[in-house]
Amino acid sequence: MAVELRQAGSEHVLHRLMLEDVPQPGRWLEVEGLSYLVLQRRHRYRLRGGRYQLSGVALMVKAQKQPADSRWWNDRWVIGDPSCRFNARSPLLRCAVLPEGPCERCSHYSLS
Repeated sequence: MAVELRQAGSEHVLHRLMLEDVPQPGRWLEVEGLSYLVLQRRHRYRLRGGRYQLSGVALMVKAQKQPADSRWWNDRWVIGDPSCRFNARSPLLRCAVLPEGPCERCSHYSLS
């Protein structure tokens, strides 16, 4: 599948590549040694023979290194400890109490 990586906000094209499995929003993607967080997918269609066919995908990404404390949890990536009741359970934000982390250093760390 033809995939374009576009900078979120400016939509500047960063890379054009072919991928078999196009990542969903909330996943990290490494291209040429750089790490990106996928924020949004935009599908592109082409009319052929009276039918629309998927011709490519544009991924809106943010250049970001995958945090060391990110983990796969319930079919998605989360930052920090998802068992803490204050964890946002998101690939973008750890929590509102101590967003820079780590969870173990937070005075409000508590299991849900």
